[in-house]
Amino acid sequence: MNSKSSVPLRNASTVILARKSHDGFEIYLLQRSIKSGFMGGLYVFPGGVAEPDDFDTDFWISRINIDPDQIDQNLGSPTFPWEKALGFSIAAIRETLEESAVFIAEDTDKRTTELEEIRSFRLCPDLSRSWFKTWVAEKNWILCPGHLKKWSHWITPESMKKRFDTRFFIAFMPTEQTCAIDNREVMNGIWLSPLKALEKNLTSEIPLSPPTIVTLTQLSRFDSFDELKSACTARTWGDPIIPRLVRTGNGPVIIEPWDPIWDKQEYNLHAKNFTPEILRPGSDFSKIWCDNGIWKPVK
Repeated sequence: MNSKSSVPLRNASTVILARKSHDGFEIYLLQRSIKSGFMGGLYVFPGGVAEPDDFDTDFWISRINIDPDQIDQNLGSPTFPWEKALGFSIAAIRETLEESAVFIAEDTDKRTTELEEIRSFRLCPDLSRSWFKTWVAEKNWILCPGHLKKWSHWITPESMKKRFDTRFFIAFMPTEQTCAIDNREVMNGIWLSPLKALEKNLTSEIPLSPPTIVTLTQLSRFDSFDELKSACTARTWGDPIIPRLVRTGNGPVIIEPWDPIWDKQEYNLHAKNFTPEILRPGSDFSKIWCDNGIWKPVK
C-alpha cells in the first residue's frame, strides 16, 4: 500500500466520555455542525485539532496531576514519548471542555463558581487560541491527564482532503458535572449505550462517523461499567488504524486494516450491491458502506 499522501496530517485528540447507567454504561456523542468541513452532521466523540499551546511542556508540567514518568507509563509508548503524550492529553482536555463543557481538572466539585465561569467563557465568540492556557494560569487550575486512558490511534485515509493523526482517549464522566453543547461546532449531544447508538445509526436517527462506529462496536463487547474500567487499565495504543476510502458507483466504502483486501491494489467493489450485506449492530465487520449519507457496516 502506498503510504505517501500530499495532504499533511494534523494532530488531534478525541475523548470517549463514559458513565455508569442502570443497565451498564453510556457514551456521550456530539453531532457536528452540518457546516463543518469534516464529518459535518455526523455524531462523534468530543475532540478536535491540537494547538501549539497544547505542546508547551514547560508550561503544563507544573499544572497537571501526574509527573513525566506517570505520563509515560499511562499514556506513552516507545513511539509516543511523554512530551508528545502530554500535548495530546492537554488538547483532549481542552477540546472536551470546549465542545461538551466537561472539565477534566482537580477539585471541580469544590470550585463550582469558577467551573461555571469557564463553562460560560468557552462560549464567547472569537476566543483567542491561547484562551485556555491563559485561563488555567490565571485561575490556578490543575488539569488531570491522569484521568485519561488509552483507547486507539487513528490516521485519516490518504485520499481524504483533510487528514488527522488522532489519539482516542477514554475518560469517565465526573459525577458532579453535566454536559452542554456549544451550539456552534456542535448541534446536539446525547448519552446512549454503545449498542443503542449503533441501532439508531442504522435507522438514520443518530448518523455516526466511521471511527465512531468501530469504537462503539468495540465498546459494545463489555457487559458492565466495571468491566470497561478494568479493561482500560491494560489497554495499549496498538498499531495506528489507517482505513482506505474507496469510491464506488453505489457510494463510498471504508476498508479497515483488518480486511483481507486492505493492502490489495486491485479489487472489485464498483458494481456491488451492499444492501443485503448490512450487518446487525454489534457484529464484527471490516467494511463500512455509505448508504445515502449513513455509514453502515457490511459483510
